[in-house]
Amino acid sequence: MTLLPPHGMADSLVAEVRAALQPQRLLQTAVALVEVPSPTRQARAVADRLAELLQEDGFQVERPEAGWRESPAVACRYAAGLPGRTLQFNGHLDTVHLPFVPPRVDDGVLFGSGASDMKGGIAAAVEALRILRDTGLLRHGTVLLTAHDLHESPWGDGSQLDCLIDAGYVGDGVLLPEYLADRLPLAGRGMAVLRVRVSRPGEPVHEVLGGAEQPSVIAAGAELVRRLVALDGRLRAEAHPLAGRASVFIGRVASGEIYNQAPVEFVLEGTRRWLPGTAPAAVRDEFQRLLAEVAAASGTQIEGEFALGRDAFEIAPEDPLVQAFQTAYVAVCGAPLPVGAKPFVDDGNSFVSRGRVPAITHGPQALGAHTVNERVPLAELERIAVVYALTALAFCRAEQPA
Repeated sequence: MTLLPPHGMADSLVAEVRAALQPQRLLQTAVALVEVPSPTRQARAVADRLAELLQEDGFQVERPEAGWRESPAVACRYAAGLPGRTLQFNGHLDTVHLPFVPPRVDDGVLFGSGASDMKGGIAAAVEALRILRDTGLLRHGTVLLTAHDLHESPWGDGSQLDCLIDAGYVGDGVLLPEYLADRLPLAGRGMAVLRVRVSRPGEPVHEVLGGAEQPSVIAAGAELVRRLVALDGRLRAEAHPLAGRASVFIGRVASGEIYNQAPVEFVLEGTRRWLPGTAPAAVRDEFQRLLAEVAAASGTQIEGEFALGRDAFEIAPEDPLVQAFQTAYVAVCGAPLPVGAKPFVDDGNSFVSRGRVPAITHGPQALGAHTVNERVPLAELERIAVVYALTALAFCRAEQPA
């Protein structure tokens, strides 16, 4: 499915935005961010670096703690002066906990920790902000740039972004430069991480010394797996035209130390994903009821954690942000971006579900996220900077909604 924008952009406008792009400045910004290690919960130094870069460029910068004083967020507003919408560029500065890889450029590709996820994208958003300022083309509305910590799980929980949204750091629409470039994601599933511990009183004991008579945590765990697999089968009937189907996934089970010992613990980890229109609380309650039933039938104790990642979301195809983005995308790439689903959960889900504003995840076609081989073509960072600047021009010029 492809959505056609209602109006095009003047070639002269697109040419002026392209001419204002400074590839070397963009690269220097990306390198300056990548060269600062910033594993989740330790992003203060790179947040300070971003704030310094923006201040050196003449932008006014705020540093809201947003519930995480160890690494205050970064917020920067560029206002045109005349009334209009606010477009927000949002990104996370933290990276997954892997060995740090310093930045290097090879054959037009930037390598290094966070290059693809998502310091390169943030650098492109900063360049878009500079383009709008340097050209003076933005005459209506405001562009809000925000960057934060606590994104990557399991180390972060998204709470700093939640606090930013609750404190009003949210636009009328949001662009997020995550590494999704092949589709315009108008819907996505919600996700929670499931962690279960099945246990029994006492100590591990030999099979023939009473172990066989103990409540079996493995049998209870097996029944739990069976019921979760059956639930996944039933969920196949719940499908969304874009987001796909609801699901249960089991990724890890573990129990026991030796073949003839009755263990005292069985653990299970997995995910539960649901569709737009489904309340996370209802999904959680269903999970807890299933655990209680297995515990009662098996004589074991079962503790379950339903760790909410992000809620499901859906954006209307006719939303002004979608139309503005497609207009900009066509101007840069020559054809509309096909509509599809977001395969993962990210901060965009939170903006839609918590902030009640449309949010589009679109970033460079980058590779190696969550590995030690992150890489992003510099041409892709340049493309994102131009698309973001043009989207702002199309979106912000309209009057702010009442």
